[in-house]
Amino acid sequence: MDYENYYVHSRKHVQKEKAVKKAIAFFDFDGTITTKDTLLEFIRFSKGHFKFLLGFLLNSPYLLAYQLKIISNQAAKEKILQFFFRNMPVEKFKEQCQLFSQKMLPKLIRPKAIDEIKKLQNEGYEVVIVSASPEQWIQQWAKERQVYLIASCLEIIDGKVSGKLVGKNCHGDEKVRRILEKHTLSDYEVVYAYGDTKGDLPMLELATTKFYKPFR
Repeated sequence: MDYENYYVHSRKHVQKEKAVKKAIAFFDFDGTITTKDTLLEFIRFSKGHFKFLLGFLLNSPYLLAYQLKIISNQAAKEKILQFFFRNMPVEKFKEQCQLFSQKMLPKLIRPKAIDEIKKLQNEGYEVVIVSASPEQWIQQWAKERQVYLIASCLEIIDGKVSGKLVGKNCHGDEKVRRILEKHTLSDYEVVYAYGDTKGDLPMLELATTKFYKPFR
């Protein structure tokens, strides 16, 4: 065997492997990038303040059941979504999402979070938002900033919003499952994760460097 050529070939192979190693950053959205929960703000925006308060009052038993751990986060969320949006034509819903993204989201975004995202992108990081909120009112904002979006998704049946989610709520361990479904983390030398609640902790554990409530 030509050990000298073998050594050179092996070294080039190792260098090539190292060169393809990349960096990636995962951001929770609500409370991390934004100052408020966008689900609540979207409901208030699309339904008005009075209907917002009335709806949460009428659904308070479900919210209490969630707080007491009688029902899941997903079950409570679906009760709220069904109350406010069930049977809404999808085109009307999309229109509301577009208006919310244009008019309200800019007011909710933390400047330090945007600065961090831009900084990481300039350094060559892939940036991914991982959100429990439905993707419909985040996706345009994410697309404009060239970040990948992983989020919960509302079910559409016969051209209308059902109020249920497709699959599981993107929260807690589901964030990890969805990340690993889309990304092979061993391909990355550096993995950052940013979050602000206990629902983000499993995602933070994936990271080589984690940031908890970083932009407060």
